[in-house]
Amino acid sequence: MDSLKVRIKRRLEVYLELDMDGIRKFIIDILLRLKRLTVDQLFKELNKKFKISFSAVASTMGYIHSKLGILHAYKESYKTPIVYSLKEEYVDIVESALNKSTAKPS
Repeated sequence: MDSLKVRIKRRLEVYLELDMDGIRKFIIDILLRLKRLTVDQLFKELNKKFKISFSAVASTMGYIHSKLGILHAYKESYKTPIVYSLKEEYVDIVESALNKSTAKPS
């Protein structure tokens, strides 16, 4: 595994270790399952299980995109929402980090 992937995996593991209420793991799991989504779609999914604001969901997606580097963001035009998708080269790393964080006793 090259050094960039090692750094991204470590960042993701730390990000998930700091998850106190399960929201981060839930978001990563949704990204793995759906592969592509908007902030609005994620907000609707999260609100079924957690009480969270739209702006918190948007900032979380922005953080994952900019700091973790596992997402691709695409905006067709200024009128359409940003579509986030999980980069294919990181799917195995994300699955591994999620399984590692889930296996740890809380």
